[in-house]
Amino acid sequence: MDLTPADDDFAARLRISVPGLDIGPVQARYLEEPRGRYHGLGGWLVRPENTQQVAAIVSAANAARVPVVPYGGGTGLVGGQVMPSGVPPLILSLERMREICAVYPLENVIVAQAGAILNEVQQAAREHDRLFPLSLASEGSARIGGLLSTNAGGLNVLRYGNARDQCLGLEVVLPDGRVWNGLTRLRKDNTGYDLRNLLIGAEGTLGVITAAALKLAPIPAEQGTAILVVPSPQAALDLLAVTRDQVGEGVSAFELIHRQGLDFMTEAGLAQRQPFDAPPEWCVLIDLGLAAGHEPQTALQDLFATALKQGLVSDGVIAQSEAQRAAFWTLREAIPAANRNIGSISSHDISLPLGVIPDFIAHAPDVIARIGRFRINCFGHLGDGNLHYNVFPPKGHERAEFDIHRDAIKQAIYDLVNEMGGSISAEHGIGRLKVGDLERYGDPARLDMMRAIKAALDPNGIMNPGAVLRA
Repeated sequence: MDLTPADDDFAARLRISVPGLDIGPVQARYLEEPRGRYHGLGGWLVRPENTQQVAAIVSAANAARVPVVPYGGGTGLVGGQVMPSGVPPLILSLERMREICAVYPLENVIVAQAGAILNEVQQAAREHDRLFPLSLASEGSARIGGLLSTNAGGLNVLRYGNARDQCLGLEVVLPDGRVWNGLTRLRKDNTGYDLRNLLIGAEGTLGVITAAALKLAPIPAEQGTAILVVPSPQAALDLLAVTRDQVGEGVSAFELIHRQGLDFMTEAGLAQRQPFDAPPEWCVLIDLGLAAGHEPQTALQDLFATALKQGLVSDGVIAQSEAQRAAFWTLREAIPAANRNIGSISSHDISLPLGVIPDFIAHAPDVIARIGRFRINCFGHLGDGNLHYNVFPPKGHERAEFDIHRDAIKQAIYDLVNEMGGSISAEHGIGRLKVGDLERYGDPARLDMMRAIKAALDPNGIMNPGAVLRA
């Protein structure tokens, strides 16, 4: 598909057709992504202030066949927010559209513009004694539109689901500039194709999300957190089953942590107080959110006693205060920061059926060892089957020395994931980083359906070209 650049002539026409539009040169920060794998092109940057301006911008771009790259908080890890090749695109940032439009506490609904930052939505919910449970490390900069466009996951998926599970309705500007007003607060609306879920996870390739109606939840009256030492991933999985049996739906998070992640914090110089004198080989962080009248510390003590009797745990620490609970979570959230400081050769956001996770963790190091000698940090959201399986150089070596092995490592891991019925992308999306991987491992019929949908909704191919599907 032939596209034309977002050049000076197009910018001049856009200024005339959209009076008062904030338009200017693209600053460097809009052309970068957190892992530094891609550097994007940019013709002009537009920062609309309402849906009508977004519609006018996209309509003009479609008529001129100018590519549009929607931009949220720029926190995506698969290059979906930058366009490294082709003609310079129009960067469409939603950062000025950050209004919390309405809160309906009795309905457990909040309506926000796409540029609202996640922690702003969380705070607005708390002001009405409600919880917006989507939670991840970048919540101070990630924006609602981008989170929905990538179907973000995070720490509370076990209990509350991914971003798509926390959304009731959307307002979307389609590739031809029309506005789909699907901003419903209904929980039941069985009137045809599920367009909301088509747009969620599309990574800006089918339109621009401009607002969303989001589900809220009651704030758990009582919360408790523990870190328990387990002898193996299989024991951790068995412990998850015991935890669910004893606590039911009160389990908010169940995180698997390997010793390598804790060692990396020390190596990277991150001053995080660790709960054990010597880092255990494996441990899990369990978070409970219970109704009034239920004591989470007692529930965790009972869980520990049961698990100890069954040989599933050998040690543990139960948070005795909110400060200690926060410290446990700070420790968990420091793992990605330590990883960045060490510098991974190849990072993998994968998901697997719960029952095969121990086998995968057991066999993957042997697969990697055939390529070379590396360090592995395996951690993640065990409760929903999502592992972050990251491969690092030996201690004392730099990542750059081993970059030649990155593709081989990735393929070896993805081949094993595919053999075991897993997914090569659990919560980060496809972006541009995994387009080839989707072609390699994706179901051919599904890919054909996706391409047909893209062609039907965006026949000129202007929306985030090269993301998810090859341009």
